[in-house]
Amino acid sequence: MSTAIIVLCIVLVAGMLLRMPIGFSMLAAGAAYLLTKGQDMGLMAEQVGNGLYNSYVLLAVPLFVFAANIMNAGTVSERLFDFCRILVGRMRGGLAQVDIMVSVIFSGMSGSAIADAAGPGLVTIRQMLKKPEYTRGFAGAVVVASSTLGPMIPPSIPMVIYALVSGASVGALFLGGVLPGLLMAALMMGVVHIIAVKRNMPQDDPVPRHEWPGLILRGALPLSMPLVLLGGIYSGAFTPTEAAAVAALHSLVLAAVVFRALSWRSFWGVVLESARASAVITIILAGSFMLNYAFTAEGVPQAMAQWVDSMHLNRWQFLLLTNVLFLVLGCFLDVSVLLLVFVPMLLPAAKLLGVDLVHFGVLVVLNMMIGLIHPPFGMLLFVTKALTGIPIGEMMKEGWPFLVMLLLLLLAMTFFPQIVLWLPQTMGYTTG
Repeated sequence: MSTAIIVLCIVLVAGMLLRMPIGFSMLAAGAAYLLTKGQDMGLMAEQVGNGLYNSYVLLAVPLFVFAANIMNAGTVSERLFDFCRILVGRMRGGLAQVDIMVSVIFSGMSGSAIADAAGPGLVTIRQMLKKPEYTRGFAGAVVVASSTLGPMIPPSIPMVIYALVSGASVGALFLGGVLPGLLMAALMMGVVHIIAVKRNMPQDDPVPRHEWPGLILRGALPLSMPLVLLGGIYSGAFTPTEAAAVAALHSLVLAAVVFRALSWRSFWGVVLESARASAVITIILAGSFMLNYAFTAEGVPQAMAQWVDSMHLNRWQFLLLTNVLFLVLGCFLDVSVLLLVFVPMLLPAAKLLGVDLVHFGVLVVLNMMIGLIHPPFGMLLFVTKALTGIPIGEMMKEGWPFLVMLLLLLLAMTFFPQIVLWLPQTMGYTTG
């Protein structure tokens, strides 16, 4: 390992320990690398500029962020909640089942776990806490777990970023996440049912039949968005990146024109929040381009591939090792950092062992979703605590069955790639 790489790692770790924003830490580490190597600092501007402005697929990220924020500012979450009460509200643990069903639908619109927790999740927590059979920890745990569906069921912001670094097809990745996402939802509903029966939770009051037409009509227009997006992508009407623009326009028309739930003041708030979130992602992207330049120049990915080859790992052992690595790193690092810094280092080894890149990408995303729901990082835990005041300890105490279920599903997806690959291959996508 060269002196320059050691300096880079020291500066990066020091920045994180000092609680410097991770994007700035990465940029500072990249600058330290160039200074130590005696290279022109203009290389930083070149790497960042080329990386950001030559990646058409990146346009999808701020547009999906904007679409999710628009839907949360409008009445979409409430409409979906009322609609899903008709479908699953009479099951044991009905409100928790409603939350999972809403997350399945909302994930087809936003692609973001944080947006799911802050929108539909907040609505269902408020409803659950009105009833004594739902403890604070259980309500928070269900919302935290169900929010992980957001990036699994298309569209998905993490899958767009993975496609950027791996070259895998965005369309194939989106399809690869469908079956695992639906399995996640079904297993979560099973966990809720078992807990509800064990605790003898009563069934919720049914929605009066005379209210059904109105509630179905209220939910019909939001439900049209996943159909428009996925239908347009897979019919060839528009690309996944263009689908993000369609999602933004669709959500804006619904919230502002149809529902009349978006004032100029709230719209301006959505624009500012979307710009802030997009800027954070962009700075992290800029830093990752510098780190990737340094690692590539030093031959780190190739050395990683040679190291894996020297260990004589087979495909399954490599995937298990990758799962352990990302589950551990997910305790401490942000999803964007894992995708943009660590995934590129593992890709040469994955290709060397013949690992399908779509399968690998969906596994990586699920690993990162698991990282969002357990401490010490556990971003979804902190978001839910900030929104509701529910202590993280209470959510963790109630959330371990969901965590175990996700780990078992991750293991099944590791050894049975067709859980991921069946749908994209059936739809005619070439994976690999």
